[in-house]
Amino acid sequence: MTANGLLQIGLFLAALFLLAKPLGGYMARVYEGNPPAFARWLSPMENLFYRLCGVNPEEEMRWTRYAMATLWFSLLGMVAVYAMQRLQGMLPLNPQGFGAVTPDSAFNTAISFVTNTNWQGYAGESTLSYLTQMAALAVQNFFSAATGMAVLIALIRGFARHTVDTIGNFWVDMTRSTVYILLPLSFLLALVLVSQGVVQNFASYKTVETVETIRYDNPKLDAAGQPIKDAAGNPVTEKAATKEQTLPMGPVASQEAIKELGTNGGGFFNANSSHPFENPTPLTNFLEILAIFLIPGALCHTFGRMVGDTRQGWAILAAMTLVFLGLLAVAEVSETAGNPALAALGVDQAVSATQSGGNMEGKETRFGVVNSALFATVTTSTSCGAVNSMHDSFTPLGGLVPLVNIQLGEVIYGGVGSGLYAMLIYAVIAVFIAGLMIGRTPEYLGKKIEAFDIKMASLTILIPPLLILCGTAAAVMVDAGRAGVANPGAHGFSEILYAFSSAAGNNGSAFAGLSANTPFYNTALGIAMWIGRFWLIVPVLALAGSLAAKKRIPAGAGTMPTHTPLFVMLLIGTVILVGALTFVPALGLGPIVEHLAMVGAH
Repeated sequence: MTANGLLQIGLFLAALFLLAKPLGGYMARVYEGNPPAFARWLSPMENLFYRLCGVNPEEEMRWTRYAMATLWFSLLGMVAVYAMQRLQGMLPLNPQGFGAVTPDSAFNTAISFVTNTNWQGYAGESTLSYLTQMAALAVQNFFSAATGMAVLIALIRGFARHTVDTIGNFWVDMTRSTVYILLPLSFLLALVLVSQGVVQNFASYKTVETVETIRYDNPKLDAAGQPIKDAAGNPVTEKAATKEQTLPMGPVASQEAIKELGTNGGGFFNANSSHPFENPTPLTNFLEILAIFLIPGALCHTFGRMVGDTRQGWAILAAMTLVFLGLLAVAEVSETAGNPALAALGVDQAVSATQSGGNMEGKETRFGVVNSALFATVTTSTSCGAVNSMHDSFTPLGGLVPLVNIQLGEVIYGGVGSGLYAMLIYAVIAVFIAGLMIGRTPEYLGKKIEAFDIKMASLTILIPPLLILCGTAAAVMVDAGRAGVANPGAHGFSEILYAFSSAAGNNGSAFAGLSANTPFYNTALGIAMWIGRFWLIVPVLALAGSLAAKKRIPAGAGTMPTHTPLFVMLLIGTVILVGALTFVPALGLGPIVEHLAMVGAH
């Protein structure tokens, strides 16, 4: 890796750590009902919501009621997003006159945005109206992110409280997440993005004449819209040319800001953050990467503040950062080294990598290899899924990194709220393992970890791998699953494995070579997204209720400290071991064997 690359990564981490403490402290005060003076002008907006919805902010909920409120709110959101897509042809703010989205695609997209996955099997600029983009998708970007943050705060209260049977009020936690945190940050970031050239308007699309005639190979499609393949299984194409280009318009910056800050990832355009109208400059690229990690990183400090020991938050943040840096190094080195196949063309590999900047396939020249690999590692370390390059075009080991990030449970920072509550589940598992080794009842933050707690933690660990591996196995066994693969062999298997990993892990990014906008994938991935989100949230809230009801146990001579480097290493080991034992066989059939084939062929 070059000195320039190290400098860019160093600046990114420095900015993140400088912002994590003040923002984390601010969020702790918000959730404790005592926002700083400079934010209290937002209180009337909060109180207006309570009056309109009949919410008593002083009333608290048991975990069962909290879970039901979460599920019902998300279900109603899914119905609203589905209906808006199906009816968009009759609704306003549709200058291109887009018709109704197909039922299976609308079903998939509705679940996708409600679960904070934002998987997109469609091209937004040719499918959705401005109203659908704003009132359906962007709104859910706020609500799904706020839901994850609310569940996290409920779990933190479970650790912080003792001998009580309530964990807060879902409506209050979600409102405060939106009003005091997500809305102000999104407004500020959107203004900066607009100043850099990100589009924000309601104009119709513009057709412009290009300087040169553009010639390209256009894939032939059958009546169902799927690529036609020849006898060898290769896509059939036909020559095409044009001197016109359509420039899409729309309210992009406002959606782009919450897409990154809320770790949603759904792009206004099909090319997502590689599109110059979403991410035009190196500065916007830096800010978007920083925005993805900002709230998840700061929530670690919020956690420490709310449980009364900031060292606990820093220990969690240290574990996340160390794993992140290790995987980032693999991605950066793999992509910088490039593809040894270039040597077969008679080009010296070292010279070729230096001149081309490494593996530039599928990457924007304005970002280069370093920022593309950094963006890919960041976006899959969280549950964001935004991309500024095509992961499908990464080297096998470079593509392995985002895949592993997702399969580890996206706990390396993770989504807003969801990443930290998943990492806290791993912390519970880690102290349980430590307790087994020393023959002592495990404790974490003064709470005994008992059988019910381990059962709930185990459910959150086991459900995603079950969805990923069973879904992948089903897809490679049936014709409808194999039909979407344009790259037969190990890479095609990786594309399917990535799709189900992304869906069940609520990430949303893809190895885009898979044709996933089909009834089979829209339905199967939609189910995986729903279960992968809410069958984890319910056990997490059950654990929160169990912990809140426990007595607090004073630390003694035999208590294992959970803020030390030793615990950080134990936590990292637990995360990696669970991921390795579960997914190494599947990874061996995909990116690992593809890497060995690439190296062995040259």
